[in-house]
Amino acid sequence: MSQINVEVTQEDIQLNPHLKSKPDTLTKIFFRKFMRNKLAVIGAIMLIIIILASILAPVIAPYKFEDMNLLDKLKPPSSEYWLGTDRYGRDIFTRLLYGGRISLLVGFGSVAGALIIGVTIGALAGYFGGIIDAILMRFVDIVISIPSIFLLITVVSIFKPGTGKLILVIALISWTTTARIVRGEFLTLRTREFVLASKTIGTKSYKIIFSHILPNAMGPIIVSATLLIGNVILTEAALSYLGLGIQPPTPSWGNMLEDAQNYTVMLTAPWYPFFPGLLILLTVICFNFIGDGLRDALDPKSQD
Repeated sequence: MSQINVEVTQEDIQLNPHLKSKPDTLTKIFFRKFMRNKLAVIGAIMLIIIILASILAPVIAPYKFEDMNLLDKLKPPSSEYWLGTDRYGRDIFTRLLYGGRISLLVGFGSVAGALIIGVTIGALAGYFGGIIDAILMRFVDIVISIPSIFLLITVVSIFKPGTGKLILVIALISWTTTARIVRGEFLTLRTREFVLASKTIGTKSYKIIFSHILPNAMGPIIVSATLLIGNVILTEAALSYLGLGIQPPTPSWGNMLEDAQNYTVMLTAPWYPFFPGLLILLTVICFNFIGDGLRDALDPKSQD
């Protein structure tokens, strides 16, 4: 009888080679799902190029970002100035590289701050529920009801604009969506068997929250953070365009657009506003594509 079982197993393996291979890990499944989304892969590759170019700006840039040559102002793209010059004779390619550092720093820094606030409030509200949930969610509702762009403009107008202050202010108004997502995940996960078992053996609440429940809620949090970075970059660009964000001579993609908003400049040197606008567009699209790919890859219901 045992001999028959062995023969059947060998036949099954010949017909189905996957039976003798080791089961895929969660990491392999994740990457296989992510790689299936071609737009997400393209977005990730483009974003890596943009980030690396910004980090290596001192090595790649042919000039210093503050170097001016009024004799070469508004020069079109050429072998000397690859993307042309601005109205002060500064190399646009160089300023785009250094501007990417600032815009991406604001994006990642603000989202990191927003995640700390949003995850903490959402986790506490979702885990404890009751009166704590009611108080924290009403606070979230109050923050959401305040028009964010007007609050940003007001705060930045009162205090002197700067990179650190801009990151802090954007983080303080960008955490509400994350808080709602985390609360929803915690309301679902706190009733699972592993949480009830941890409570039964006397595990402290903070350990259950951050060691047991939070790792299981990371999927939606990561997707939300990826999409939020694109929105923050747009917010920084809008504030800098209005003259309330990063202040010259420090370049950012937003204040480069602000510097090019002169009607004469836009007619005589259309390449000046085109390139920073294009980088903002590409970067935001890349983050959105990556967010879509991560959502599909982290969804356990999606087909493997």
